[in-house]
Parts: sequence; C-alpha cells; structure tokens
Amino acid sequence: MKRFSALGLALATTISLITAPAQGQQPQTKQVGKTIAPRGDIGAVAPALEKYAQDRLFEDVWKRPDLSARDRSVVTLAALIARNQTAEMKYHVNLALDHGVKPAEISEIITHLAFYSGWGNAMSAVNVTKEVFTQRKIGANQLPPASEKLLPLDEAAETQRAARVEQDYGAVAPGVVQYTSDVLFRDLWLRPALASRDRSLVTVSALIASGQVAQIPYHLNKAMDNGMTKAQASEVLTHLAFYAGWPNVFSALPVAKSVFEKRPG
Repeated sequence: MKRFSALGLALATTISLITAPAQGQQPQTKQVGKTIAPRGDIGAVAPALEKYAQDRLFEDVWKRPDLSARDRSVVTLAALIARNQTAEMKYHVNLALDHGVKPAEISEIITHLAFYSGWGNAMSAVNVTKEVFTQRKIGANQLPPASEKLLPLDEAAETQRAARVEQDYGAVAPGVVQYTSDVLFRDLWLRPALASRDRSLVTVSALIASGQVAQIPYHLNKAMDNGMTKAQASEVLTHLAFYAGWPNVFSALPVAKSVFEKRPG
C-alpha cells in the first residue's frame, strides 16, 4: 500500500489543493521518521509555510518525545473530525493506521465524536474513512460490533456525576440529562474497542480543537484519572497549536493550568 505523499497541515483546505499531485504525477517528498513531508508545491504559493511545515511540524513537533506517534495521530484525527476538515483526513487515517492505531479504534473514534462534535462531522469522517478501509481491504471483521459487552462502570463516580448534572440542569433540559447518563456514560464510554484513556485523549483534543473551553476541566481531569500524564496533556496542547490554531490552544491554556495546579502531585 502506498502511503500518501503529503502530511497535511490542518490550517486551510487550500493547502491540500496546493499539495495534491496532478493526475499521473507524484509530488516530491522527503521522508521524515514515520511521516512524509511535502516538497515543492507549497513553496510555489507560500515558501515560508513550506519551511515551517518542513522544519517545525515534520522535523520537530511530530518527533517530540512526550507523546507517541500513535497518540499524535489520534489527536490529529480528533481535531480534523471535530473541525470537519475532511481534506486532510484521508492522509491522516492512513498515517494513523501506519502508526499502530487499529481500524476498530478509528471506527470507535468516529462513533465517539458523533456525540462530542456532532453527527454531521462524524458522517463526513465515515465517508472519508470508508475509502481508506476499502483501499486497505479492512473488513467488518476488523471493526467493533454495534453492540458488545461493556466495560465495568464506576458506580460511585457515575452516581456523583449524574447527581451534579441533574441538580444543575435537570429542570432546564431533562432529556439532555437523561441521554448524558443513559447513552454517554453508561454506554458509549464503556465500549471496549477504545481504551478509556484514549477516549479521554480524543475528547480533550476535540474540545480544544473546537474551542469548547467550558467542558475541558471535567474531561481533562477525567483524562488524567484515566492515565494521561501531565507531560502528555501538555504535549497535546503543543501539538494542537499547529492543527487547531494558537487561539484555540491559548484559550485552553488557563483551564489546563488550573487543572494541573489543583491535582495532587
């Protein structure tokens, strides 16, 4: 299976149009670790962007040690789905598979983000991912079933969470409160095809990428309870500065700082 010849920036749809090879031609590339950096075409429009892509993103950010290549692919996919940026998604689905993200995990990431980024964004991701799965001959036997035995529920933590939400919002939107308990935390979060730590990684990444600052404290704390280290959480922010933009990350920084400071150790 040939790998795609451009590691796309989720900065603008136009970049994918610039880097796309003409029919029958292959763009120049430079191998960088487990990624392939674009050469040539970007420079015809934005030489500085080409240099930043090569020197900072591909040669630097993707190689930083506090987050594995697999986790960086998960973070990037979550950001692209959350922002409905499908132009770069096909490449990153392939890259995620090359980095060890299982087809079942990609399937579950899309399912999870239907609830956290909206059904429309998830459906857009389904259309792109279907092409990749078809090309790589990934069949239904490699995907999680629609219904499966769920992971054990932390009854005490869920009871506390549900009571707090019911008290705050039960009179405002009882339907939302009900589905939050019945569908999200007693079903979706317990599906075993995606580890709890990875669900948290996906959720936090999507919230930062879409600027949903109010929801970050709960989910960042949950992520760290699920095994994400402070160094990894910090690196998620660094990675997303490039894929979701500096303003979204700087909006999230005070929230992350508060979470870090309040946690023991």
